[in-house]
Amino acid sequence: VKVHGSAPGDREDEFISNAVSLKTLILTFWCVLSFSVDDSMCTEAEDDRVERPALVPSLFPLRPPTLYFSTANERVQLLPWEQRKLLKWKMSSVTPNVVKQTIARSHFRATKKSDDWLGCWGHHMKSPGFKAIHEYQKLNHFPGSFQIGRKDRLWRNLSKMQARFGKREFSFFPRSFVLPQDLKLLKKAWEDGGGRQKWIIKPPASARGIGIQVIHKWSQMPRKRPLLVQKYLHKPYLISGNKFDLRIYVYVTSYDPLRVYIFSDGLVRFASCKYSSSMKSLSNKFMHLTNYSVNKKNSEYQTNSDHKACQGHKWALKALWQYLSAKGINTTQIWEMIKDMVIKTIIASDPYVNMLVKANVRSPYSCHELFGFDIMLDENLKPWVLEVNISPSLHSNTALDVSIKGQMIRDVLNLAGFVVPRREEMRPAACGSTSSSTSRSRSRPELSADEKVKRAFYLSQRFADQLFSSVLDVLTPDDVNVLAEAEDELSRRGEFERVFPSPASSRYLRFFEHPRYLNILLSQWEQKHWQNRSQGVSLLRNLCQKGVHLGHLSDTAHRVSSAAGSISSLVSCTINMFKFVTLLSLCNSGHLQPILGALGTTQTAIPLRQTGEEGIQNPTHAQLFISVSFPASVKLPSPLSVACWCPRVPGPPRRTTSRIARFTRSPPASPTSA
Repeated sequence: VKVHGSAPGDREDEFISNAVSLKTLILTFWCVLSFSVDDSMCTEAEDDRVERPALVPSLFPLRPPTLYFSTANERVQLLPWEQRKLLKWKMSSVTPNVVKQTIARSHFRATKKSDDWLGCWGHHMKSPGFKAIHEYQKLNHFPGSFQIGRKDRLWRNLSKMQARFGKREFSFFPRSFVLPQDLKLLKKAWEDGGGRQKWIIKPPASARGIGIQVIHKWSQMPRKRPLLVQKYLHKPYLISGNKFDLRIYVYVTSYDPLRVYIFSDGLVRFASCKYSSSMKSLSNKFMHLTNYSVNKKNSEYQTNSDHKACQGHKWALKALWQYLSAKGINTTQIWEMIKDMVIKTIIASDPYVNMLVKANVRSPYSCHELFGFDIMLDENLKPWVLEVNISPSLHSNTALDVSIKGQMIRDVLNLAGFVVPRREEMRPAACGSTSSSTSRSRSRPELSADEKVKRAFYLSQRFADQLFSSVLDVLTPDDVNVLAEAEDELSRRGEFERVFPSPASSRYLRFFEHPRYLNILLSQWEQKHWQNRSQGVSLLRNLCQKGVHLGHLSDTAHRVSSAAGSISSLVSCTINMFKFVTLLSLCNSGHLQPILGALGTTQTAIPLRQTGEEGIQNPTHAQLFISVSFPASVKLPSPLSVACWCPRVPGPPRRTTSRIARFTRSPPASPTSA
């Protein structure tokens, strides 16, 4: 600040005054800049960017829009200040730059101490820690995902699947042993295999190639520390003499129902020394390990910045497919095998994750996770799962990394479906409740009596495809909500491909330790509508317009059974049949299996003891006599209300409800039944 024509004292005072004013001006400008960077940085380059709305509308009425995350060549419009001030992202020491850049383009502000954040990309934490996450917040992990993220747990869980379903379905991982528990088994396998065999040892919870060794002598085996020991794939497929592996990005948005996506691109990581099967070379990590963090230290490592080029020691996955296709190799078949392995591996973690989600997470909205699958091709081009990373590296050191990981993270965040909450949802008193317009989209409320009856019936039918197909005949409010959520999510998939559910996902239902109704529902939906998705979307749009997904049931067609009587005194009998007129033949052949149970408690499938009928003149009216045996502990109310659901009846859904004034007890067959 230059001041002329004043006394020295005046000049000093004016200098200080001007300096203070200048400082205030700078701070004010900086605050404005931090809240509205797009308003103050209108360069020519930014003007060329395509402008996108800040919110993506739902495909369906009465469902909330989601926040839009852009690529670098797009500019996201500003939300009104009342909404924009809610866009807070909790930073952690592991939040990668590619995530920071993506959320900044959608006008999120970083926070470390605030508790009212909407999103966080951070460390995995112990399961009880998930209880602190509010219903409007999203964390990039599921509790229990370490069941496939730790090398020893991955092996244990895949081994269980192999023992149950055989090597034909689960033979895509190397033979492995967990030390010290399996030391004797490993010793026997070592002796049976002869002298010239190679094994690779890995710490169970390490990353970036730390602690990994390839050995061929029993004396080289560590005895005391925990280790995973795997049979070494000594005949890998080579390109230009170099070994390589694939980093496949897998994204799970939900475990119940299970929804799994695979990114269409990925990374191909080469060892930086030409491969040799010689025992003398086993100590050369640049030859036998493909980790970038290991090979970048080799002076011979060659970088690659072109995602289309097949050069250097890191390629794009799409470049590899083009390279192999040019050699006449069927890359589609390899990709289908990889998708099959991914689905089965995720299913292996299903019972653990779902149990911990139910115990520790307030809302299924709050969890999502990106996995990094490391896959190797052997000399016959068979893919093998080596390990699964629950925090795959997102560091972007080259233009190749930026082009792949930048697009992938943008698509991940769009798939995640971030919803801007209302202020009242974020108040402590409102943490456990939401308004009717969003309640079924965030935390699913207690199921109605009808929904419990329907779910109990289909869960009692083990892998009965003919019966499963009727699950879409009468859609309950929660059915509509789940299907609409899945269709909305699919429309935001970007470069991801959804592999579960899919038109072929029914074949995977038998691999679940516990059958899940919503997996049945979505699998049947895909089978019916995948060739004409617009028809299914149109159906759901009409139902959402009526508010069915919110529980507004003016149309009784969406009620599975009558809600007569109180929940404590209602017993529902759910009957499934192919044709109403064939009811009697179904009864006589023993195919009729009702679900009987007091609503509000665990539904139980009770098989029929005996069925009978009397003559029928009109096929729309029938008398059905059912004799059922109950445990003596079951107390049946009187009068008893029975509802029959016939989902496969031609024409509009029909329901019948009869009041039984009395029922008789036959002499007990044993002291424990009546």
